[in-house]
Amino acid sequence: MADGTTRKEGGFMETIRTIFWALVIAGIFRTLFFQPFWIPSGSMKDTLLIGDFLFVNKMAYGYSQHSCPFSLCPISGRLLASEPERGDVVVFRHPVRNVDFIKRVIGLPGDTVQIQNGRLYLNGEAVPTEQDGVFTELKQPQGPQQLVPRCANEPVAEGGECQKPRLRETLPNGVSYDTLNITDTWIADDTPTFTVPEGHYFFMGDNRDNSEDSRFSPTTGGLAFVPAEYLIGRADRIMFSSAGKSLLYFWTWRADRFFKAVN
Repeated sequence: MADGTTRKEGGFMETIRTIFWALVIAGIFRTLFFQPFWIPSGSMKDTLLIGDFLFVNKMAYGYSQHSCPFSLCPISGRLLASEPERGDVVVFRHPVRNVDFIKRVIGLPGDTVQIQNGRLYLNGEAVPTEQDGVFTELKQPQGPQQLVPRCANEPVAEGGECQKPRLRETLPNGVSYDTLNITDTWIADDTPTFTVPEGHYFFMGDNRDNSEDSRFSPTTGGLAFVPAEYLIGRADRIMFSSAGKSLLYFWTWRADRFFKAVN
């Protein structure tokens, strides 16, 4: 009887040790290499859709306090720091709200950024754009938050075809990506000229009229400039995608987005 009890206790402790070391390894992997990230909103359409699941490359820019879960890394500044490039899609910690955001790097330290009539200007020069068709989706609740998309062709009944004009924008370093336009009267279609401070970055969402980003101050729900130490990593590839309210709704999986590169 004693031997049986001892074996049971030994088996239980072995299970606890296995779980403990599995969690330690997973924590190290998440902190140093790749962090999972689920797209909760439509601010990066059509590059990223609600329900896209990706891994964030945490080696891309080095490590800071915010590289650890709950910003618990005992790091001052950045270790092994590398600079992001214009056009990178980056996950970072919101400097005020303490939640993770994902946006595109538009302005580097020293750049000037301005929006005029919905057109992006970098360092006083208009960024080239060209028409790239129309992005369409159904106007219906999307993802766990059941967010309903805004449409350029309103009014659209639920279940109807929601359209947004699509532009191809090309930055000075040659990076090209799609942006969407919902309305020509959006409050951020005309901005003052922003000068990006040293050690900071200017971010924007690709869904330009539906994005809380550096065009807005934190007091109005935006970001302003994001300090380098808040960068978490670069989004390189979508691993999985689901359009439904739950991951278990397999009929809403988007197989055409599995393993798709983020551009």
